[in-house]
Amino acid sequence: MKKVFKMKDLDCANCAAKMENAVKKIDGVNSATISFMTQKLTIDAVDDRFDAIMQEVVKACRKVEPDCTILI
Repeated sequence: MKKVFKMKDLDCANCAAKMENAVKKIDGVNSATISFMTQKLTIDAVDDRFDAIMQEVVKACRKVEPDCTILI
């Protein structure tokens, strides 16, 4: 399943790259891109575990930038 999510308070391109790398390492994620310019997360993950995977994505992103939120 591929979905796009809007991100809020993503402050720098370096943080976006770190988040993207962390998200790609999560089990069940096929691909992920985080665009600093558009403030969007595009993720392709396993359908039957998508909600659980998104919870892990939120945690991974908060570790890099605590103020950033993913609008799910």
